[in-house]
Amino acid sequence: MADDNSKCTKLISAALDFGTTYSGYAFSFRDRPNDIHTNPSWVAGSEKLISLKCPTSVLLKPNKEFHSFGFEAENKYADLAEEDEHHNWYLFRRFKMSLYETKNLQFDTPAEDISGKKMPAIDIFSHSISFLKNHLWKTIQSRTTGILETDIQYVITVPAIWDQKAKQFMRRAANKANIPNDQILFALEPEAASVWCQVLTDDKLSNLSEPLAKYMVVDLGGGTADITVHQKMADGSLKELHKASGGAWGGNEVDKAYLKMLSDMIGPEAIEKFKREQMIDYFDLLRDFETKKRTITRAIDGKMTFKIPASLRELGESDGVKMQDKVAKSHSKTKITWTGDKLRIEKAAAKALFETPLNMLICHIGKMFAEPTVQDVDVILLVGGFGECELVKEAFENKFANKRLMIPPEAGLAVLKGAARFGHLQDIVQTRVARYTIGWESLSFFEEHHDPAKKIIVGGQDLCKDIFQKLIEIDEEIPKYKFFEKDAGAAYAEQKFVAIKLFSSTNRHVKYTTEPECQELGRLDIKCPDSSNISDKKMKIYYFFGDTEIHIRVKFLNTNEEYEKWIDCFSG
Repeated sequence: MADDNSKCTKLISAALDFGTTYSGYAFSFRDRPNDIHTNPSWVAGSEKLISLKCPTSVLLKPNKEFHSFGFEAENKYADLAEEDEHHNWYLFRRFKMSLYETKNLQFDTPAEDISGKKMPAIDIFSHSISFLKNHLWKTIQSRTTGILETDIQYVITVPAIWDQKAKQFMRRAANKANIPNDQILFALEPEAASVWCQVLTDDKLSNLSEPLAKYMVVDLGGGTADITVHQKMADGSLKELHKASGGAWGGNEVDKAYLKMLSDMIGPEAIEKFKREQMIDYFDLLRDFETKKRTITRAIDGKMTFKIPASLRELGESDGVKMQDKVAKSHSKTKITWTGDKLRIEKAAAKALFETPLNMLICHIGKMFAEPTVQDVDVILLVGGFGECELVKEAFENKFANKRLMIPPEAGLAVLKGAARFGHLQDIVQTRVARYTIGWESLSFFEEHHDPAKKIIVGGQDLCKDIFQKLIEIDEEIPKYKFFEKDAGAAYAEQKFVAIKLFSSTNRHVKYTTEPECQELGRLDIKCPDSSNISDKKMKIYYFFGDTEIHIRVKFLNTNEEYEKWIDCFSG
């Protein structure tokens, strides 16, 4: 694993970094895996902001056809709003979090646009992936010749804390965007950052590539904080020391606190009207804050200046009360002044906007460091756009003064570039830690210790239903190629499908699949050979758990025919 030679079977590894707030792509060729190319720039529009990522925003026409993505989508919708022609259009922003927040995610789970209109989330995700894929393809064509779309290995980034359902939802969305399964690979976001930091030449990060080095990766994006712990092995591979964890503690929580502060001062009705009627100014306000929040310094004294559109002031004063008077009456009157188009906030008050997500994050990481597998880890690798904020750095340095804090150059691009490299080194993470206990549902001969309510009679025999047959236990180390072999087959000659259900639980010991902590991961419907001979339907099923997804390999014994499947989380 120590060399940088690509193990990718395709000519190009292309990362699609689909973020909650921002998205982008990067790629590299098989013969130069560490020479990562990105889109030269996305132009924000009114502010002439140049960025290597663009907002994860999708605009659909009134007939629900795709119109645009990113800055273009936001600016077009804002222009429509200026002319009051936006009502039948659909603008979806920051919708990725629905895959984390929806407890019972379904194939038809809706996403809500900026005005509350709903559409199937799968379509919005698919439009996003399709746009990034097509933009990437045009960029590749402009830089080289002789490449086919089938020569690309697409690496789609996903949070490590996502469950199997959310990952398969993304796979389905990629399929709808015309990416076949054999060209889809998922990279867990903190793992991708870890992979990228292995090749950086920055002296401050050199310790990460030393054999047996241990470090915690904290990936702070707009939506989630995603945390894992790695050890660099002697052969160059990576070993996960603690199961991935995290929560909804990203930079968007700071944005929400800022908007709430404005709402408390000028009234929620004025803010809502501002969002609806002054869309360009609303997006500019958020973009200005996105830039400023990364530069809030550690100094407690002094004030910060935020640009406030004149239209917001006008809306705030539409009831005849001057803005200065409203600020004076607000809870923040001693910390904020509003003059012209400038909002001046004392730094102590600005820092308070970060309190909720940072407190949750710091508390969680503190608990992790108390666990035996993490106690001797003394390096924290901080990546992601939110990780670039000065106040986040300060919080880590204060709370974990006995740890070394490392932040790579362009920390917001570490996941994107690492995902492109991961496509060339898909085996680099050799050991992961199970986040759940996983097993399949089975029948068993009924015994005295079984629940009487589970007793059924089949063919004159007393059987127990809903038995949880454990495959993987929570916190168990899972090698890359960990698999279980199971014999299966048809129960009768005419049977056309064999169905297998997988379940997960947050408990270590599980008896029945109906326990409250137990959730169905999905099912696998295996099509039997078209034969009247039951022996033709005997098969072996291999469950693979050491990858970024659970996948299955099925082998029919009479023909030796093999094929690979993914657990279907959305059957029925």
